[in-house]
Amino acid sequence: MELIDVHGHLVDEMFEEDLENVIANSDENLSFYLTAGVDLASSEKSVSLAEKHKKLYATVGVHPEDVFDLACDEVDKDKLHKLLKLCESKKVVAVGEIGLDYHYLQDKTAEEIEKIKHAQKLAFESQLDMANMLKLPVVIHSRDAMGDTIEILKRNKLERESLLHCYSGSVESAKILMELGFSFSFGGVATFKNAKNVQEVIKFLPLNKIMLETDCPYMTPEPYRGKRNEPKNVVYVADAIARIKGVSIEEVARVTTENAKRMFRL
Repeated sequence: MELIDVHGHLVDEMFEEDLENVIANSDENLSFYLTAGVDLASSEKSVSLAEKHKKLYATVGVHPEDVFDLACDEVDKDKLHKLLKLCESKKVVAVGEIGLDYHYLQDKTAEEIEKIKHAQKLAFESQLDMANMLKLPVVIHSRDAMGDTIEILKRNKLERESLLHCYSGSVESAKILMELGFSFSFGGVATFKNAKNVQEVIKFLPLNKIMLETDCPYMTPEPYRGKRNEPKNVVYVADAIARIKGVSIEEVARVTTENAKRMFRL
């Protein structure tokens, strides 16, 4: 049974002590797996790590929570150029994770919120442009910002089929995003009993629009919730999606693997 974890963070400090063991376990259990950058430094580390391991690939980008690494009042062109240079590696398969995140803005002043949103949008759109220039897909993070995310994606049409990772939006938003050429990946939340919204979306989506992820070391699936996550645990996500959709785990593995290979040209 082939499985692909399309989104994790193997350069996270939680893997520092036993990274080679985690990679060995991933190699044994998965066909391919991806590690994502969240800023320039982690993107550089992700590419370097991927170049050393055959089954590992990288995505490079600046996460909205790390947005001031790339943009404030305007985009830092030197840093954007460094991201572009990283994409020259054959092990880079997408720009990401990028997007918008308004989750932690509640306690900010109106002025701070405006500044953060402006910087996030600048960074997001500049990286969408970069992906189009490079003819790469994008991996998008959107939390509590789906309206603005969709508005930006409508204005910035992408050259390649792309991915909403760890999708937590509604069925209605999923319909719009599918029309814009997006697929969706799901992680450990799909295994949580109280994740009714995510399960409803999974039920609605055709299997050829779904991929598997771990978002490791975070979002650990049942039965290991609360412990550090790693790529091999993607099998529990596959099992949960199979139960939600009423198909075999082998069918979920086969189709989601085909989807990932198609999008990332693995």
